[in-house]
Amino acid sequence: MEPGIPEFFKNKTVFLTGGSGFLGKVATEKLLRTTEVKRIYSLIRPKRGVSIEGRTSAWEKDPIFEVLLQAQPKALQRVTPIAGDCLEPDLGISEKDRKLLVNEVQVVIHGAATVRFDEAMHLSLAINVRATRLMLQLAKQMSQLVAFVHISTAYSNCVLTDIDERFYPENLKDDSDTILALSELLSDETLDSMTSTLVGSYPNTYTYTKALAEDVIRRESGDLPICIFRPAIVMPTYKDPLLGWADNLFGPLALIYGGARGIVRVVMAYNHVKIAVVPADYCANLTLACAWELGVKSKKETPPIYTLAPTETNHITYGSFIELLVVNRDNTPLSHMIWYPYILLVSPYLFPLATIFYHKIPGYFFDTLLRLTGRKPILTKLYQKVHKNIEVVRLFTTTTFNFGMTNTQRLLNTLTERDRSSYDFDMHRVDWNEYLRLCIDGIRRYIAKDPKNPESLAKALKLKDRLKYLHYAHALSLGIAVSYAVWTLVKLFI
Repeated sequence: MEPGIPEFFKNKTVFLTGGSGFLGKVATEKLLRTTEVKRIYSLIRPKRGVSIEGRTSAWEKDPIFEVLLQAQPKALQRVTPIAGDCLEPDLGISEKDRKLLVNEVQVVIHGAATVRFDEAMHLSLAINVRATRLMLQLAKQMSQLVAFVHISTAYSNCVLTDIDERFYPENLKDDSDTILALSELLSDETLDSMTSTLVGSYPNTYTYTKALAEDVIRRESGDLPICIFRPAIVMPTYKDPLLGWADNLFGPLALIYGGARGIVRVVMAYNHVKIAVVPADYCANLTLACAWELGVKSKKETPPIYTLAPTETNHITYGSFIELLVVNRDNTPLSHMIWYPYILLVSPYLFPLATIFYHKIPGYFFDTLLRLTGRKPILTKLYQKVHKNIEVVRLFTTTTFNFGMTNTQRLLNTLTERDRSSYDFDMHRVDWNEYLRLCIDGIRRYIAKDPKNPESLAKALKLKDRLKYLHYAHALSLGIAVSYAVWTLVKLFI
């Protein structure tokens, strides 16, 4: 009988890149809490004034590790930071640490990446593509390696709208080997100036370099026991270990937070377009399940690919997404808002006009008030960033992508009942109303830092009601003014 996921990881040593990131923390916590993993070597980039040990020791105060540390106070002692940087030659890993990894590691989870859509080409190529090649070269020296999971993205082939769990080398004008060789010959400035030519039909450097990284694996993985995991847009945790946990504003979370503050009021998106979001804990669970299957099953000729996205029978559109968010924001608003929270979805053609009335004019008004009271204006510049970010993700808010998930569903079905419960990634069973309510609660607690007590909520509800009355009074006044203006114009021509 095959061992389950906890048994597979028992006494094993894992090398994790991207461990200090959002998904990396969730995966680290899950490994420590549910398995007897022997050691997790976590690649950590040194920061000025903070040692790598200092960065990992700060996790003791991170909410994501609360449940773990209550049960296992010394659990984080099983995490050993490895100094490294994906921008550096040989990943910036010392010779001593390389020997350690080569001799001890049995499972590699490569999640380090730059996820900025508008990242400079030379940086995206170095972090997302060259570092993947260097990880493969390092893994080939690991004598005990049984599993290598490369974390990509469901949008790595977004030049298509129907994407299956397979490689798409035909989408690239030039293969990864050619592009990496080119990056070695040209200066950073020259590479960046060639961005539009290189990306071709890809919408940004992120998706393009993620496609190149997958091509590196297709071409260079050789006999490695390797697979690719493609998550859709990663959102806060659903249930495990905390409800709605997140530690930064990324992707749609920035939109949700901006809307909850009453800052973002209009977004470029179509109501009927499906939004592909997935909970972070489901992503971590599938990552571990992928490693398990690689380690206990016979190796396949082609690296398998697993995609996690909403299913065809349980998806959610942008219209429903925003509607549920607004409903839940009414129930648990933030303590600090500048206006009643609501969001309008408009087409790309109406978006520039809508931003004038819903963002720019109110922004100038509030900034003027700030200046008059001796404070620094913030909204005008903030809206410039908001509009730029909305434009950057335009393709994904106006296009429905359909993702094949045959391998993922098969993997889910092979798990024992115990493992399926402990490492759940069944998107069929996501209750979107419940999940988005938890996301709002999580934003309130972990991002906005609002106290979780009745007094804080009562204060926020009172503010929300006051802003709601002002909002509708303003809308009514504006409606009357417009009607009067139209009536006056009509009289002039009658």
